[in-house]
Amino acid sequence: MPNDERMSIDERRKYLKLVAPRYSTGGRSERSGLLTEMTAVTGLHRKSVLRLMRGPTLERAPKRPRFRRRRYGVAVVDVVRVVWETLDYACAERLTPELLSTARHLARFEEVVLTPQVEVALGSISRATVQRLLQRFRQDSPQLPRRKPQPPNRLLRGVPMERLSWETDCPGTFEADLVHHCGMVASGEYIHTLQLVDIATGWSERVAVFGRSQTAMVAGFERVQERLPFAITHLHPDNGSEFFNNHLVRYFGEEMTGLQLSRSRPYHKNDNRFVEQKNSTLVRAYVGYERLDKGWQCEALNALYDQLWVYYNLFQPVLHLIGKGVVDGKVRRRWDRAQTPYRRLLDRGVLSPEQEARLATLHASTNPRQLRKTAYHAIDRLWKSPRSTDTTKPKELALTR
Repeated sequence: MPNDERMSIDERRKYLKLVAPRYSTGGRSERSGLLTEMTAVTGLHRKSVLRLMRGPTLERAPKRPRFRRRRYGVAVVDVVRVVWETLDYACAERLTPELLSTARHLARFEEVVLTPQVEVALGSISRATVQRLLQRFRQDSPQLPRRKPQPPNRLLRGVPMERLSWETDCPGTFEADLVHHCGMVASGEYIHTLQLVDIATGWSERVAVFGRSQTAMVAGFERVQERLPFAITHLHPDNGSEFFNNHLVRYFGEEMTGLQLSRSRPYHKNDNRFVEQKNSTLVRAYVGYERLDKGWQCEALNALYDQLWVYYNLFQPVLHLIGKGVVDGKVRRRWDRAQTPYRRLLDRGVLSPEQEARLATLHASTNPRQLRKTAYHAIDRLWKSPRSTDTTKPKELALTR
């Protein structure tokens, strides 16, 4: 178009002001056609015309703010908060399936007040709504040194390396690990936590042992076997010498009859992914990274683990992976309905009548909210010495029974 035929600024402004009412009342397709026409007439870029139509040239009524109508009242929100605190701030995916059952359990101990309306709301509340409530609640709630390369352990040659499958459905397949409580210095004798996690049910066992000697490790495994309501059929630790030495390998073969032993690959911590994750949430989250090297601390730590044994196995819901695949180049995982390890054991039917009755009595008589408070009192005792000097010899504290 020749320069003398182009629209002046005043002509362009007058034209756009005349077209603006049609643009403001038109539909999507009509607006698109008007934008094409105005671009051709004025010679402006389409984005420039669009900005002018959205500016002072176009008079548009202000949008009314949209507010989400509140469906659940204060009574429901208060019960959700109490259950969330009782289950130690579980995520929405794990909390939602257990809301109603845990609330009814707490109501027996007069921790919450349930009405028929509140029970109906807890049974129908969605995960997304619980997630939004937890975001509001959170606003109100406020590495070890690397060892030098060691010579290869010849005992490892006869133990197969593998990565246990998440599809394991039969209880008794345990990943095992040892957590060090040495602080920044790994010298001398100090306390360790022996932890075992069952892949199928999420059942977890923790024992505090003093040192990594054969006596301490055997005593730890004996304590686990005495308390475990089902048998260990497959044990999968890492390649540490605390698990693979002449004494402990002999113990696995003689005392733990029928045990299948395997190990993870060196420098592949993800082979023990289930127990490694629990090292963070069930050990470090409570004890931290400070050094523990006193006899009374071993006693206090085992007292804490006794409380957590009931709390996590009987009342903490866990998720189990049921599907995994690659979609559009990304790994997509599917999880089942969250259940406590105790409920998963009942569904598997592997408990003896005596063990099932014992656990049922323990579950019915335990107040999980009060149990959580007791566990935190045990943490306080862990850092407060009951006496000025510790006269107990470490060798006598291989394990506190």
